[in-house]
Amino acid sequence: MSARHSHPFEKLRVWGAARQLVREVYCLTKGFPHSETYGLTSQLNRAAVSVAANLAEGSARTSRKDQAHFSQLAYSSLMELTCLLILGVDLEFAASEDELRLREQIESLSRQINALRNKQLS
Repeated sequence: MSARHSHPFEKLRVWGAARQLVREVYCLTKGFPHSETYGLTSQLNRAAVSVAANLAEGSARTSRKDQAHFSQLAYSSLMELTCLLILGVDLEFAASEDELRLREQIESLSRQINALRNKQLS
């Protein structure tokens, strides 16, 4: 096993997609107003990180039920992220093009998380 992939979650494609989403969200929020550092910027970043972190934590659980629980938490954070992204556009902190681009990633990741959760529950 290479040092690059020493933990089970690092082998999950869904975790890789969540990791990419974190990068995209952080790039987006860099352009938000400084006054939002502790507001919407922080919430968006934390929600994105939570998706990846819950997938990682779930991979370390021994029971499938526990794994599925963390997949559900990851999905819930993804829905929070979607809501916050919409609000960012409403407040004109982000462009609708950014929302559309991220929504495509979110939809894909949503399907992947749901497939993982279904597998964990079967």
